[in-house]
Amino acid sequence: MSGSTSQRALNDAYEWDRFNPESYQQHNYRDLRSDDREILEIIRDHFTATAPDAPVTGIDVGAGPNLYPTLSMLPFCDDIELYEYSNSNVEWLREQIKAYDHSWDKFWGVLEQSPEYSKITDPRQRLASIARVTQGSIFDLPRRRWGMGTMFFVAESLTQDMDEFRLAVAKFAGALLPGAPFAAAFMKESHGYRVDDTAFPAVAINSSHVAQCFQGITSEVLTTEVTFEHPLRDGYDGMIVATGLISAASDLWRDDEDSAQTATARCLARSR
Repeated sequence: MSGSTSQRALNDAYEWDRFNPESYQQHNYRDLRSDDREILEIIRDHFTATAPDAPVTGIDVGAGPNLYPTLSMLPFCDDIELYEYSNSNVEWLREQIKAYDHSWDKFWGVLEQSPEYSKITDPRQRLASIARVTQGSIFDLPRRRWGMGTMFFVAESLTQDMDEFRLAVAKFAGALLPGAPFAAAFMKESHGYRVDDTAFPAVAINSSHVAQCFQGITSEVLTTEVTFEHPLRDGYDGMIVATGLISAASDLWRDDEDSAQTATARCLARSR
């Protein structure tokens, strides 16, 4: 399915500064759900198995009011950038990284079941010492800068247009260095969502769409569908987690801008 830009609202049609992070966090992450537990276990085990021996720089793209992707990178990074577009989310993140809410302790509890994570005795202090928040658009990400990355519920939840979704995935992948481990999560077959009284978009994607987006720009990618006992809201069919390593064999990481733009165009065409 591919929505044309004339029929589907693009990212810039929405009022992202009206996003209420407190309300969203309370609804989605006040408690540790079974589906989030499963996702945490997947990304914990993936990063434990694939992270470089020496600390790297990490990025969580579209961090929003969700800290657990960033927490999943804590043992492996000496610098983590929380990259976010919305003013309200940026302000929330800057307060949270100083000393995050106790609701996140349950999420850290899943991660610290791995020895790599349990070595960190004070995750709050660790996060405060290495994390920083940067405001910016996913479409303006610099290329090949970070050695590890996450992107959770972002690319499919910022637009109604399939091509813009694909471009967002390509921008995320292109921001990572060759060989970088990554984890990305997506809402399956989402038809949009509301935060308080404000409506936000979504593209109804499935595992095939996700795998196609990463084809050719990752050395390997594993997609896992995560089901739920009780939905968070109406209008979606579950979650998809993609884990893998960024491939060196792609023009996305060439120095010249023309090659990178051509490679991005090929990614979009291939995933149609």
